[in-house]
Amino acid sequence: MEPIHIDITILAPVQKVWDYYNEPKHITKWNFAHESWECPSSENDLRVGGQFKNRMEAKDKSFGFDFIGTYDGVIPNERIKYHMEDGRNVDIFFDSIDENTTNVKITFDPEKQNSTEMQRDGWYAILNNFHKYVENH
Repeated sequence: MEPIHIDITILAPVQKVWDYYNEPKHITKWNFAHESWECPSSENDLRVGGQFKNRMEAKDKSFGFDFIGTYDGVIPNERIKYHMEDGRNVDIFFDSIDENTTNVKITFDPEKQNSTEMQRDGWYAILNNFHKYVENH
């Protein structure tokens, strides 16, 4: 299956975008696709070989899971590459357009259970939530 690509332009400097994307105190504020969900905890060891673990839960506690990945590449303010527990790869690029504009591009391998459209929509909803959080804080 072909990788899925999404991107968004955020009106903020690349350093702020990078920090808000990677710091657990911020991750818990934006890392969910819908307002009925939350990210109650986040751990992030941002280095090659390091891991992140984000807890994703429905606010009513009916369902939850840990989203875990291991970093394969980290270039501060530019790129993050990691793989998930099932071996799928994710590549994130932080492209500084100018001093107050950053484009974030994400490429990820799809899983087989859900349609690529559903996966793209879900990941994009989280990225859009991130975008709104960065621009409003």
